Amino acid sequence: MRSTSAATALAVLFSSVALTAVSAGTASAATVTVGSPGGIVVSDTLKRVFVGDDTNDRIVAADYNGNRVDSVDGIDGIFDLALSDDGTTLYATARVSHEIVALDAATLDVKARYPVATNTGPIHVEFAGGKVWFSYGDQWDGDLGSVDPAVDPASGTDPVALVQLPTEGTGSGLWGQALLDTDPLRPGLLAVGETGDSTGTEAVLDVSSGTPKVTAWHDTSYALNDGVGDIDLVAGSDQALVNGTDRHAYANGTFAKAGAYPAGQRADVGRSGLIAQISGTKVAVYRPNGTQPVRTYSAGTWGAADVAWAPDSSRVFALVSSSGGYTLKALTDPTLNVPTLTVNAPATATRAKQLTVTGKLSATIPLPSGAKLAVTRTDLESPNGKALPAVTVKADGTYSFTDTPPAGGKVTYKVSYAGDSTHTTAGASDTVEVSRASTSLSLNNNGKLYNYGADVKFTAHLGTTYKNRSVQIYADPFGGDKPKKLIKSGKVNSAGDISVWVDMTRDTAVTAVFSGDARYKPKTVKVTAYARVKVSTAVSKHYKTAKIGSTSYHWFHKNTDPLLTTTMSYYPGRQQRFDLQVYYQGSWYSAGSEYFPIGTNGKSAVSLEAPGESGIRARMRSVYVNGSSGDTVNSTTYGAWKYLYFSN
Repeated sequence: MRSTSAATALAVLFSSVALTAVSAGTASAATVTVGSPGGIVVSDTLKRVFVGDDTNDRIVAADYNGNRVDSVDGIDGIFDLALSDDGTTLYATARVSHEIVALDAATLDVKARYPVATNTGPIHVEFAGGKVWFSYGDQWDGDLGSVDPAVDPASGTDPVALVQLPTEGTGSGLWGQALLDTDPLRPGLLAVGETGDSTGTEAVLDVSSGTPKVTAWHDTSYALNDGVGDIDLVAGSDQALVNGTDRHAYANGTFAKAGAYPAGQRADVGRSGLIAQISGTKVAVYRPNGTQPVRTYSAGTWGAADVAWAPDSSRVFALVSSSGGYTLKALTDPTLNVPTLTVNAPATATRAKQLTVTGKLSATIPLPSGAKLAVTRTDLESPNGKALPAVTVKADGTYSFTDTPPAGGKVTYKVSYAGDSTHTTAGASDTVEVSRASTSLSLNNNGKLYNYGADVKFTAHLGTTYKNRSVQIYADPFGGDKPKKLIKSGKVNSAGDISVWVDMTRDTAVTAVFSGDARYKPKTVKVTAYARVKVSTAVSKHYKTAKIGSTSYHWFHKNTDPLLTTTMSYYPGRQQRFDLQVYYQGSWYSAGSEYFPIGTNGKSAVSLEAPGESGIRARMRSVYVNGSSGDTVNSTTYGAWKYLYFSN
């Protein structure tokens, strides 16, 4: 409730009046991550990948998708892994506890521990010729040792033998802990790569008899390389691959350069002879003696630490550097080359007129002659795609075809290659914006003002279209509490009209939308209609109602305070403007205006202080002013004047 003095209203002609207020009444699979790689081997029999984790003294087993399936701890200082020829036993070097640990490959249960009498190692390990071969020793006295799994330690015979490097034909012997590798097609051969000096000593030993014999040896020279960081035997070929790049052929006890792959750091040679090479942040797959990669995979920002082939050549497993460690990734279809397919369609075209699409299919491995490409057109009339005649690739890899698009709008041409025995599938697409005609769409009542709560009919009229005769009509009342809402969706009548009724309690934006069809473009039209507030004022505490002239007045005794209660449609934060005027010498004069809040019940009461003298005429009204009344959801609305007369 608010109060003001009518007695001083006349003075407002010369100064303002003060008013006072009184209120009115699924689970995902676990990936394999290791801290520091300690070897990686793959079992084709078990379809398992075994990864050593030196940081955590652990071996982790994964399936062929790279998902973790098992693990075992307690391998102190694990550095390398090897599998027996039959795949049943997994061997690990434990350089801190100085032992070779044998585990059941299926269960990861420890089967045996073989102590190695050394202060350095064992380090690298391979299984060849029925024995486990390992390297050990420091830079000055590196050597080769073996474990014979057939020997029972309880028999009194030690299965571990040290100083196994042949003395004949090995020159100065080994410096440091040698790298080791085997040939899956010739299990009696063992490659040795020296790590303790920069001359690049490398060797191939025949261990098929259980006693190593030199097949080829090279040392004390930089003729082949400047140090060995990785060595692999090329399956079924008298070659060693060094540092993932250089091929060294061996014959008659010596090595000779036999070519190179593009520069890499390390590699693994598969049973098929394919090379999986780590090169920077890539893993590249090469055919034997190839110069172009069959397949290239990204190895992340920091590259890979190690790679290993699945024996069936179905995939390559890579330990990719990641935040805080290395993650096992399964790289699938490594034997298939990935073609590059391009599609070039015009950016725009005219509906029902012929256009030409061109492109090219290329690959680093030659494609079969006369390769066919499937073509699909997707448009508004064929949203699931329509097959077009197949196109034949020319000898230079290019192709072209023509088409006459029946529908306008976005038209997509997708071209795909099904792949072949040496190539993966390939697909590409391009989009054409095909022309459509324009139609008309209108909506009535724009800019009209209505009383609060009026039911207003909005009619949209749609012009000529092809097949789609539907229109959606949305209403969006002003104010953030009422979102835009679909109020009708349907087909227009035979005259092209569709109508809706809107209850106008607020200013409202009404939108009609035609979504378009195969021959006519979409169209949207928007109008705004306006709504007043509902406002009324009740006068109380008067003792009668009577006319003065032709105007009806509420009569008050000069010492009675009139109470004026305004009812207005509510909105949070809304205020009414209280206008007061005083009659003087035949004219009405403003005694000032002030804003008063509207309660949540939609009411605002203002009390005028009695003037204490008779003969005073006044009038008041309540006004909603868009913006000034605290919100903008309705149009400015003036309430009716209420006339007051003060008598004795």
